[in-house]
Amino acid sequence: MLSVPLVVGASFAYLLLLFGVASYGNWRSAQGRSVIDNAWVYALSMAVYCTAWTYFGSVGRAASAGIWFLPIYLGPTLAMVLAWVVVRKMLRIAKSYRITSIADFIGSRYGKSPALAGLVTLITVVGIVPYIALQLKAVSVGYAVMTLPAGAQATQAQDWWNDSTLYFALALAAFTVVFGTRRLDVSERHEGMVAAIAFESVVKLLAFLAVGIFVTYGLFDGMADIFARVRAAPELAPLLGDAATFDYGQWFSLTLLAMLSVVLLPRQFQIMVVENVNERHLRRAAWVFPAYLLLINIFVLPVALGGLLLFGSGTMDPEAFVLSLPLASGQHALALLAFIGGLSAATGMVIVESIAVSSMVCNDLVMPLLLRTRRFGIRAQGDLTRLLLRIRRAAIFFVMLLGYGYFHWAGEAYALVSIGLISFAAVAQFAPALFGGMYWRGGTRVGAMAGLLIGFALWTYTLMLPSIAKSGWLPTAFLDDGPWGIQWLKPEQLFGLSGMDNLTHALFWSLSANLTAYVVLSLWRGPTPAETSQALLFVEAFQRNRSTEPVFWRGRAKVQDLLALTTRFVGSVRARHLFDEQARRLGVPTVDQIVPDAQLVRQVEIALAGAIGSASARVMVASVADEDALALEDVLQILDEATRLRAHSIELEEKSASLERATTELRAANAQLQSLDRLKDDFMSSVTHELRTPLTSIRSMAELMADEPDMPLAQRQQFIQIIVTETERLSRLVNQVLDLAKIESGHAQWHNTDIDLGQLLVQAVQTTEEMFRDRGAQVRLALPPQPVVLRADPDRLTQVVLNLLSNAAKFVPATGGKVDITLRTSDAGVQVTIQDNGPGVPAAQHGMIFEKFHQNQDSGGYRPQGTGLGLPISRQIVEHFGGRIWIDPAYGGGARFVFDLPWNTMADTGATDVHTPAPATGHALPPTP
Repeated sequence: MLSVPLVVGASFAYLLLLFGVASYGNWRSAQGRSVIDNAWVYALSMAVYCTAWTYFGSVGRAASAGIWFLPIYLGPTLAMVLAWVVVRKMLRIAKSYRITSIADFIGSRYGKSPALAGLVTLITVVGIVPYIALQLKAVSVGYAVMTLPAGAQATQAQDWWNDSTLYFALALAAFTVVFGTRRLDVSERHEGMVAAIAFESVVKLLAFLAVGIFVTYGLFDGMADIFARVRAAPELAPLLGDAATFDYGQWFSLTLLAMLSVVLLPRQFQIMVVENVNERHLRRAAWVFPAYLLLINIFVLPVALGGLLLFGSGTMDPEAFVLSLPLASGQHALALLAFIGGLSAATGMVIVESIAVSSMVCNDLVMPLLLRTRRFGIRAQGDLTRLLLRIRRAAIFFVMLLGYGYFHWAGEAYALVSIGLISFAAVAQFAPALFGGMYWRGGTRVGAMAGLLIGFALWTYTLMLPSIAKSGWLPTAFLDDGPWGIQWLKPEQLFGLSGMDNLTHALFWSLSANLTAYVVLSLWRGPTPAETSQALLFVEAFQRNRSTEPVFWRGRAKVQDLLALTTRFVGSVRARHLFDEQARRLGVPTVDQIVPDAQLVRQVEIALAGAIGSASARVMVASVADEDALALEDVLQILDEATRLRAHSIELEEKSASLERATTELRAANAQLQSLDRLKDDFMSSVTHELRTPLTSIRSMAELMADEPDMPLAQRQQFIQIIVTETERLSRLVNQVLDLAKIESGHAQWHNTDIDLGQLLVQAVQTTEEMFRDRGAQVRLALPPQPVVLRADPDRLTQVVLNLLSNAAKFVPATGGKVDITLRTSDAGVQVTIQDNGPGVPAAQHGMIFEKFHQNQDSGGYRPQGTGLGLPISRQIVEHFGGRIWIDPAYGGGARFVFDLPWNTMADTGATDVHTPAPATGHALPPTP
């Protein structure tokens, strides 16, 4: 055991740390740098699903039922598969209409019904009280384990004012008030609270993993050792599962219940929908959240089985194994960390749940009643923002005290898991109305109301009342014999249905009756115009946006009345900001000049919905605006107008996109023309320069001979030879320029035929044989053993090879020069490699050597004679045949030029009978002497 001051001090220190994290989140939000605008934070905050039930109750359930704790976590994992479809639609709807709770969501869908929203709130309060009691019980049990001797039983205080759990509940309520009701508009995010919840998720995960690792690998030799010992113990072996006794019905019902609860629990709706910053964060949360569930549950069974092996069955409370195992092993620091983790799991749930439920109580229970009174009603004046905040703060304390009351009087009779399942079954009653409303236009308020009433009544009768009876507050005859001794009314075997566990039995009757009533009554009496309009907005949430969605309102209103109403509930600053935005939308300089329209009324109603709920907002707007009652024909007419507007908007968007594409194409064409113009200028400048050089030489030599008629014969012959050489150079330049121009313009003539590429290479080597002999260089040729046949222009390919060989001959060293030519084949085509052992091409020039008139020079500045058009022409020829040519950057012993050609080189000629030879093995011809 640990000392009371240590445990209490550590607990308050942790709460202060949460206070600091929440304060930091609010500080960052005030600076415009949101902490929670992050997909990881969003995913971690969703782990508020893992409460003290997960931390303590799952271990207790695993100790008594083996793997039966798993469905509660398999359900949310399966639900996340549909998150991008279902939850994203909820996000889109909630953000569009400033929906702030699940009660507001359901009430708004069915014509903004105050009665329906109030009923959902009542069910939530009643159903969630046991869950809050679960958290308080978990902390109470954990505190007793930490501070009492091993095996000692905690005694509940008879006087409530002496119960430490009460003061813990009040402390949590105060913390929730500080960070949950600082601002009125609950549609604005509680940045500090969400940051604290994400932090708590990390704490409880690390603490539970630490205990799990200690038990599994510290007290035992791993999971295999634990499972082997359990199988060897006859009284524990059944915990590892027996297929013959597997209850598939219960497994299915628990999984379904968990799937629904991960969306329908008020705290989950608050975190997943209301607090969401960006719906794209849902993509990451869809896999991070299931991964979190896997991690936090991976050691549940080893801890449960390890506790049974060490303590024996019935000697210690299995729900406290997470704490008692480290304590019994003398690991007090680890036990304290585990207690903080459990405290974190409990506080996270209570804080978010209290905020969500207090908003529902204020908007859907208290405010509809207050607005009917003379002091706060329709005709009353004055700012009600402070009143709304006080109501929410009082509701937080009220809900927390209700949870404490259930814990004090009934919580001791049930395990943590059983308490949690009662709450799960309660919120599951929202499923038909909520999901049906999102995907079925025919759902009506009457059907939803009847379904909820019948389902909740059956939940109360078959599950809630039995839990109270088992706590001693009702006679046991109620369970054993049914009311008034009527057997077929026994709450856990209603109408004689037996063979099910009490949870599956209650879930079957409540959900079946709920769904049946919802569907039958909706079909019996169709939706009203108000319900039809809301149904269209909800069901078609993805098909519409703010600019094209219909506004189902017609009537007359005054700007000053709407402004005064908005100021009354959201404050003057926010109200003025809203109307200034409307003035900018309409293009008028002042608010007084706004002409009220349906859009303005809609924006005012949405703003009020964030403060007092959609149903109350509708009532208050109707109090200052003269609204015309809409018939079904009017709704259809508005929808038709919105459809035409949407079609026109889409048409405009398409035209805009078309114009944008045309503009982009024109810009690209203009840029290409400018580039071509620059290339033309560069080309003409380069050609002029290259022509001027030989012409200057010819002119100089001719002028010298003309000026000196008595020039010696030997010198005259030298000048004539220079003139001939420069003339030949000038001729080559002109021919290459013309050749390149024809190729680039597509006017070149191509004489394609079947050629043996190996033989073409041999002829090219023979043509340049004299050139390499003068340089003292050796040429080695490696060819496949069989002919390599392509269909192409032999003269053009010969021109490519001669250009590459000429370049190699220019740069090989004066002595020991070597040039290797290799021909390879593959399934795709052929590849020719020509490499030399010269100085190579600098890496900086690899991208320029195929440009016109670019000539490489060695490190000494030597630049051999040439036109600089050989490689550009070669590239044009190779690319014409569908190949490519490049310089190998990885070759460091000189220059290595490579070009490849596909087998179907000239498919456009109709030649399809080209033979594809096998890959080359290679052989070397005798080197050129």
